[in-house]
Amino acid sequence: MDARVLWILISLYVLVFAISGVVGGGGVFKVQHKYNGLERTVREIKKHDIRRHGRSLIGIDLPLGGDGRPTDSGLYYTKIGIGTPSNDYYVHVDTGSDIFWVNCIECKQCPKKSDLGIDLRLYNPHTSSTGQTVGCDDQFCQTLAQGPVPNCSPGALCEYVMKYGDGSETGGYVVKDVINYDQVSGNLQTTKGNASVTFGYVNCATSVGVVLHQVACSRQSMMATDGILGFGQSSTSVISQLASAKKVRKIFAHCLDSKNGGGIFAIGNVVQPKVQTTPLVPNQPHYNINLENIQVGNDKIPADELGSQTVIDSGTTLAYLPQKLYDPLISKIQYYPTRLSCMISKVRSSDSQTTTANTMEFPSQSFQVNPSI
Repeated sequence: MDARVLWILISLYVLVFAISGVVGGGGVFKVQHKYNGLERTVREIKKHDIRRHGRSLIGIDLPLGGDGRPTDSGLYYTKIGIGTPSNDYYVHVDTGSDIFWVNCIECKQCPKKSDLGIDLRLYNPHTSSTGQTVGCDDQFCQTLAQGPVPNCSPGALCEYVMKYGDGSETGGYVVKDVINYDQVSGNLQTTKGNASVTFGYVNCATSVGVVLHQVACSRQSMMATDGILGFGQSSTSVISQLASAKKVRKIFAHCLDSKNGGGIFAIGNVVQPKVQTTPLVPNQPHYNINLENIQVGNDKIPADELGSQTVIDSGTTLAYLPQKLYDPLISKIQYYPTRLSCMISKVRSSDSQTTTANTMEFPSQSFQVNPSI
């Protein structure tokens, strides 16, 4: 792993914007913890995280916290209404993705069921009175293509394929439709809100014959959802579109449920009493912050000397550190009366160590950023 990039993917426990409440016109989504109550092996979670890291590294493509068991940590998903009349879809809330997409009605290989206990649904723009196809000359399409779309002819649809660093792909067409959500007024009463947003509806094969292998086209049903709700920094993300339409301020927060790891995902106006913040590193494709040190008990391990940055990502389960931080961290922990078990797993061309503790006396740890959270 590149020592210049510190892939410590911290829980939304200390998300980009920590909060304790919401007010005034902001959108609110109830968030579920994807792996809540499910015993997942570290190997399965690492496999998921590796796929995410491959995507994030090329910029197309999001926990310390919880109860201390990595098998209970995971992704977050929420229910959102799309179309007129509105239909409910369950999507990952992903701060590391720049586009919102759902599986489309033409998808033959998309999951039919999910072990999450949710009903999966395929999106059909033709059954929504507010659904509109998007042309290849649309600004949204040109943003995805990073310039004018080659061979774009009048009336041609916006077709996209996103290739990720791990070799997987997702793609289909682009559509504009209405999303429906709850908004909170100043007296903490919720009312229904809606906005028109542009998003992808994923097909498992495009007209150019590309076969897609991303989660949308997987037959695996255990953790399947209907798509991804991207909250990245690009102008194509949902938060950017809502802010551009002056529906909300460009600010969001994940209010964690202390019991189940779900909670509320709030966007727009956010109350921030007695909350410490840390600045984002400017001009970065993701939500990066500077890590100063890692504290184990009373001992501190300096991290700022590495010149590395930390990525805040709601879609990654474990914490990942370069070897120069991992080794001293484990050494510090071993001074305490813990019983540690180590597992070596192969990641690409290098070995990756996963450490778990089997005791309630695991020493307290904190990741300190600038200024301290």
